[in-house]
Amino acid sequence: MWLFLVTEIMIFAGLFCAYVLYRTHNPEIFHYGHTFLDKNLGAANTLILLTSSLTMAWGVRAAQLSQKKILLTMLALTMLCAFGFLGIKYVEYKAKFDHGTLYGDRYTWQPAHGEEHGTEGVSMEDAARAAADAAAAEASAPPVPHDMAVHEAGHPAEAGAGAGGPMEVPKSNFAIAPEGPSGFTVNEAQIARAEAREHKSEVDQPAKAHLFFSIYFIMTGLHGIHVVIGIICIFTIFVFSARGAYNTTYYTPVDLVGLYWHLVDLIWIYLFPLLYLVD
Repeated sequence: MWLFLVTEIMIFAGLFCAYVLYRTHNPEIFHYGHTFLDKNLGAANTLILLTSSLTMAWGVRAAQLSQKKILLTMLALTMLCAFGFLGIKYVEYKAKFDHGTLYGDRYTWQPAHGEEHGTEGVSMEDAARAAADAAAAEASAPPVPHDMAVHEAGHPAEAGAGAGGPMEVPKSNFAIAPEGPSGFTVNEAQIARAEAREHKSEVDQPAKAHLFFSIYFIMTGLHGIHVVIGIICIFTIFVFSARGAYNTTYYTPVDLVGLYWHLVDLIWIYLFPLLYLVD
């Protein structure tokens, strides 16, 4: 088992070396890419795996002391944590597929591309364009005829008022457009920055931004496969534990699965800061 764990470390060591090389030569890509990752979800997964390490170690101790009930409880809690980890990872992966922030040539996200972030599926760019069109139509509207003018009191002015009488000043039915900061100005640069902030990316998209997400999916995907394998192993010893196979004189399988699970947790402890906490 220890030799097997060494080979696992060698596999991930190669990926960590690739990470170091790419980040050294392309720091702007990693600074840009990590803004698309949710630190809160990553921290939650870290807490979940640390908890699962505790329950797994407790299960090994219970097996050594022939505490069958505690062993089964700890193994069940460990599997529950593992499924929780995969559930959060599914939420993260789904967001990446929805936004097009994927690996290789599947990367399709463009900051200025005007995706739907406004109310009821209307993008900010479309909303700004519609408002600009409305303002232009209002500005070019024909003036109100004199006979439709309105007095201060709200009564229509009579055409051909008495001779010598004061002429009422016609008033427009349209409100005066606001000026300055309260007015509406179409500024494409501001719209682009607002949309970039919506996507947690206030910097310009660097070339080959897909490299970060390629590394992200390779490393987290491989780690996720190891989590699935760990669930299978834990479930296997759970079944045997229910049959009373492990006690003080024989608990080696529980101990070995525990070693494997601790390695899975340890790898994530490195992945979390390297991918989510680049700054």
